[in-house]
Amino acid sequence: MLKARCVAGTETLLLRDTERGSFSIAREWTDWGARSVDGEAIAPACYFDLGMLLELVTLINQLAPSMKSSNKGA
Repeated sequence: MLKARCVAGTETLLLRDTERGSFSIAREWTDWGARSVDGEAIAPACYFDLGMLLELVTLINQLAPSMKSSNKGA
């Protein structure tokens, strides 16, 4: 992680990948979760689940060809 910042009212983390460069991701999508105030969490942490993300990518890739073919007639 390079730094934390607020973009359009959403806390984000600026991350760096050796192949893709830097990118931002919502803080709540990570295991960093919501910030705490006086040791109490503002909201429960929402953990990033790589497995579920990969399942979503697979589903989108499966749907993409059928969506492209249905748009040809439009």
